[in-house]
Amino acid sequence: MTPIRHNHSDDAVLDAVRDCVLAVGVRRTTLTDVARRAGVSRMTLYRRWPDVRTLVGDLMTREWVGVAKRARPERRPGVDARSLIVDGLVAGVDGFRAHPLFRKIVDVDPELLLPYVLDRRGASQDALLGLLAEDLRAGHADGSVRVDHTERQARSLLLIVQSFTLSLRTMTDEDDAGLTSEAFLAELRTILERTLTP
Repeated sequence: MTPIRHNHSDDAVLDAVRDCVLAVGVRRTTLTDVARRAGVSRMTLYRRWPDVRTLVGDLMTREWVGVAKRARPERRPGVDARSLIVDGLVAGVDGFRAHPLFRKIVDVDPELLLPYVLDRRGASQDALLGLLAEDLRAGHADGSVRVDHTERQARSLLLIVQSFTLSLRTMTDEDDAGLTSEAFLAELRTILERTLTP
């Protein structure tokens, strides 16, 4: 997997587009707004990004991979890989659902996410699959994860957590203790444990 890297000037631009999207949504964000906020010329942006959607795509990749990496527990003695995978995925779903950019896009511009659900994988999904495959191989090695086709297992796990991330709010009922977000995250933990246990 090729690591995703951004230089400092890219990060300044991505920070600017994030601020614009949080303020007005993707459809109302323009390259002029982003350039002004980032303190660069429009031509500087056009040389790197042809349009706002490409810029937002890079922003989503940076933000989503960041959420996943922050949710991923450090390996530590006495804790098997399966426990770390499950903890990281449950924390990741919770982290995505709380992320301000994710919430804004789901609320205002949900069509941006549809291609990555229906048509093709994006750069952030490929990066997440790389992290999952690495963790699954560690679980195969320590005996805590059912040994199977690593890439298929990683993709299946991503399908599960992606569904919980994108659709959980359609299934919750916060007035029913058995149907709260927390109850569903506990159910996700059970699903993941059972699918990964040898």
